[in-house]
Amino acid sequence: MSESTAPALTLPAGAAGSRIVGIGHHQPEKVMTNDDIAKLVETNDEWIRSRTGIVTRHVAADHVTVADMATEAARHALGDAGVAAADVDLVVVATTTAFDRSPNTAGRVAYALRTGVQPGASTPEGEEVPDLRNVVGPAVIDLNTACSGFAYAVGVADQAIRAGSARTAVVVGSEKLTAVTDWSDRSSCILTADGAGAVVLQAADTPAVGPVVWGSEPELTPAVVIEAPQEKFAQDGRAVFKWAITRAADRARRVVAASGLSLDDIGVLVAHQANLRIIEPLAKGLGLEDRIVVTDITESGNTSAASIPMGLSKWWHSGKIPAGTPALLFGFGGGFTWAGQVVITPSR
Repeated sequence: MSESTAPALTLPAGAAGSRIVGIGHHQPEKVMTNDDIAKLVETNDEWIRSRTGIVTRHVAADHVTVADMATEAARHALGDAGVAAADVDLVVVATTTAFDRSPNTAGRVAYALRTGVQPGASTPEGEEVPDLRNVVGPAVIDLNTACSGFAYAVGVADQAIRAGSARTAVVVGSEKLTAVTDWSDRSSCILTADGAGAVVLQAADTPAVGPVVWGSEPELTPAVVIEAPQEKFAQDGRAVFKWAITRAADRARRVVAASGLSLDDIGVLVAHQANLRIIEPLAKGLGLEDRIVVTDITESGNTSAASIPMGLSKWWHSGKIPAGTPALLFGFGGGFTWAGQVVITPSR
């Protein structure tokens, strides 16, 4: 059969774009201070603050999983949006610390949102076991580009909505970095933390999520690793810092340009919370130092793919971020990857 006589495919009519309609986050209860870190390695509060900006970080209990935290953040976002779990047709979870291969984290989140429990767990006493035999669940995707993962995941969900493959998506960044931390390594253990953040995207006639711009830095591929058999987080901090100071602003400018806006239009910068000594120079390099610059790293540490949505959510719900404002999301890290998009903050 020639190409000219092949049957034509029918493509779904997608939306013009997507918009954020809900934002949520979750952090473990346990807080670890710099003084607590000093009991494990030779350091002190002043040394950590001056080099990272971190004052506290949250640490998940041993039994808490990446999926557990992702589910709580998703519930918060769905509640904020007023959207039922049954209406979600796509779940994308960005993580680099999930150890379960199958079901994937997104599948676990989707199941828990409908049932209240993780797959294989018993339904709480007195509650009816939900019958899911005839339920068509959402598409479920795990995505791993480490610290840029949430921006990648938003890009995938937005494109799925524009292609007509989804109408309502939950996008989550969730990490348990402390599970892959070498607590004897002063250069890394002062950074890592746990948590999750999420947004709900819905189809929109007027796009409020700009196109994702993404890429990688091949020469820095081994700069940030969690590799077998040790499976511990390690990085070439100097190489990462040099890239962030010399190249990150250029990559972020590309993101803004793709949105059709200018840096003058940007009201909020939500960069990966890697280090305060990276976030502040990035803001200055972009000319955004007088805008709202999220610095959740001071109380949350580095949570990889969770850092952007968690910082966005915490500052949004505290009233620090206004509605209807262009916000630049920009992540970078292991792989070595980077990605971002401009989004319009939702209405309240």
